[in-house]
Amino acid sequence: MRTMFRAAATFATAATALVAMSGAAQAKPADGTPWDGCPSGAVCIYGQGVDPDANPHPTNVYYSYGAHNLSNQVGDHWILNNQTGGATVSVCNGYNGTNCTQTIAQDWAYRLDFTPINSITLNRP
Repeated sequence: MRTMFRAAATFATAATALVAMSGAAQAKPADGTPWDGCPSGAVCIYGQGVDPDANPHPTNVYYSYGAHNLSNQVGDHWILNNQTGGATVSVCNGYNGTNCTQTIAQDWAYRLDFTPINSITLNRP
């Protein structure tokens, strides 16, 4: 029994470490509620080095579909997609939604190096 408990604890610790290293998370509450300060229907970006769990105050909040240019966003930032209806958000190296490199599904968050990122696009489902 102890061996099974130790194995389960080791697995849980390894799984937690894997998520922490990847910079991705999916731990959003039910639709219609804020998620770490990000309102339902929005995409939020948090300040450089800020953990949304510990400091649920996004610096940028976006609601409208289309491209949004960014400025003064360098280093690691969390981006949370709290949109509804299956909408996605893309991160783009160019301005005006060009040269997009990654798409983030609804209810997912990533910690990314925003230094090369110059815009995001909120995409209709």
